[in-house]
Amino acid sequence: MRHLHHLLPVLAGLAAALGQAPWELWWLALPAYVVGIYSITVARWPFLAGLLFGMAHFALALNWIIEPFLVDAALTGWLAPFALLGFSLGFGLFWAVAGWLGMRLSGGPIGVGVALAGAELLRSYVLTGFPWGLPGHILIGSPALTASAYVGAHGLGLMVLLGAALIAARTPVRMASGVAIWLLPFGLALTLPDAPAVPDDAPVIRLVQPNAPQSQKWDPDFIYVFFQRGLAETAAAPLGRAPDAVVWPETSLPQLLRYSDDLRPVIATAAGGKPVVIGAQRYGEDGRPRNSVVMLTGEGGDVAQVQDKFRLVPFGEYLPLKGFFEMFGLGPLAAQLAGGFVPGDGPVLMDLPEIGTVLPLICYETIFPQILRQVDRPKAILNLTNDAWFGANAGPQQHLALARLRSAESGLPLLRAANTGVSAVIDARGNILGSLPLGEAGHLDAALPPALPPTLYIMTGDWAALMVLLLLTAFLLWHRVRNPVALVRNPT
Repeated sequence: MRHLHHLLPVLAGLAAALGQAPWELWWLALPAYVVGIYSITVARWPFLAGLLFGMAHFALALNWIIEPFLVDAALTGWLAPFALLGFSLGFGLFWAVAGWLGMRLSGGPIGVGVALAGAELLRSYVLTGFPWGLPGHILIGSPALTASAYVGAHGLGLMVLLGAALIAARTPVRMASGVAIWLLPFGLALTLPDAPAVPDDAPVIRLVQPNAPQSQKWDPDFIYVFFQRGLAETAAAPLGRAPDAVVWPETSLPQLLRYSDDLRPVIATAAGGKPVVIGAQRYGEDGRPRNSVVMLTGEGGDVAQVQDKFRLVPFGEYLPLKGFFEMFGLGPLAAQLAGGFVPGDGPVLMDLPEIGTVLPLICYETIFPQILRQVDRPKAILNLTNDAWFGANAGPQQHLALARLRSAESGLPLLRAANTGVSAVIDARGNILGSLPLGEAGHLDAALPPALPPTLYIMTGDWAALMVLLLLTAFLLWHRVRNPVALVRNPT
């Protein structure tokens, strides 16, 4: 029986992860959180139970993290298992500490649920933050997605975890309350009207998907094969109205921006002189590399605006904790893998001729909802990404799910150009109106869906969820002082 208590949080963590894309088994993940929280409350060592719960969850939910190391398997493949172990252990520690603190806070499941919600909010902001695989994300694939317009991902997560904690308390009143809290986001979603219809005169934006596998993307034998493929998709005859603008994915320009004078007119010609937004790499005035989005205009493909990526991927585009790696003699290898990019200033809006202002976000930047509160409200979000780094399974699908969440919580449409997919047009309620499948080249002509007024979440951000967490914590502390009891561990 004692060993079953170690197995229970592992099974619960795996089942909870199945609520994330691409599985989206939210109806399985909800009770899995009940089991996981219960397993912490009955464990002899809540810290260990929380660690097992979290590690199992993140090992499955973030299994795609091994894919970048397999692009050049001969050089970096040996690092793949260490990367998965490091991520699952590091993020699992948040749940371990939450399990221990939650039991100290209340001696029962409610404290654990509140502490887990607080840990996930902290994980989303501490250091650079990594708001991926959150408990609230299990509802992206459910009818409750649009409730994020009120409360955001952390509000959804608080409902998931608090409802699970109340059910895990196993008294009729608390179990009924827990079910009611689970039903709340579904009820909130019903109060929101559908996204408005796309007007007949809406501008049309062409999304280009060249489908360049990462292992071949920078191979000299293939670079211009993929570039010609992108040109062909750009120049393809439209089925309806001609596009008003064209969007290529992240790092689509096969030359550094400063050396692209011969290429940019070719792109402009393929686009019929319409504006082209394209991902490029360049060196700044300081001589250091940047990952950029560039707007080309006119028949010559003139550079009208450049916006550098301002939220870089740790270990993918820059090396954090440099001293730590150098201490173990891994500094040069880690720096080589990290890429050495520097961030730009941002976010900054881009004014597309005949379309209006849009917010360009490069790849990783779409996972941070707070970015949308740092700029004047645009007409749409443009997401240029290269998900070829993350294989063809969970990683790209989860990134797409987070793009849907950004639209639903902000009330803004999002147009996504992805190198290998999934390129998509998403309306202001998070619905996918059109997409290109993974692993196929093509283009998608998308009439721009209208934006909705600013949502409650855009006005409040995660402050509302934080205030509720602080109030719940204060209540539990007050209740603990008023009703002091010794913590009793179940040794079986």
